[in-house]
Amino acid sequence: MRVKRHEKIIELIEKYDIETQDELSEHLKEEGFPVTQATISRDIRKLSLSKVPGKEGRQKYALLSGQDHKMAEKYEGILREAFVSMDCAQNILVIKTVSGMAMAVAAALDNIDWKEIVGCIAGDDTILCAIRTAEDTRTVMEALEKIVRR
Repeated sequence: MRVKRHEKIIELIEKYDIETQDELSEHLKEEGFPVTQATISRDIRKLSLSKVPGKEGRQKYALLSGQDHKMAEKYEGILREAFVSMDCAQNILVIKTVSGMAMAVAAALDNIDWKEIVGCIAGDDTILCAIRTAEDTRTVMEALEKIVRR
């Protein structure tokens, strides 16, 4: 039963932007998998699900491979350690970092592979990120805020 439930969880998070354990639980119940919150928590850990940026600044569960998961944690750590502030001008996101860390943060942003970010240019303590749209800029800013404030 656990293997089938895990397969269903993967199918659901690929199909829907599921942000919370409650949402995942509801989807599973609709699919005939009655679960408790403790079971959902264990499944999330067992599957190594991570939260990644979704639509409208929300986070969603995603399946990362073991190596991808470790790298994502490293990139998020770099963001948390070096981030100072951010501001935007339409679809340009300007990120201020600790002196000398802009290139590392820009590389982390590039490697996180958010579809909203077209590319980054880094100086010593400032990064310019080209974002697809002004709306996407807000989405990225909200996602970054969640990462750096954890």
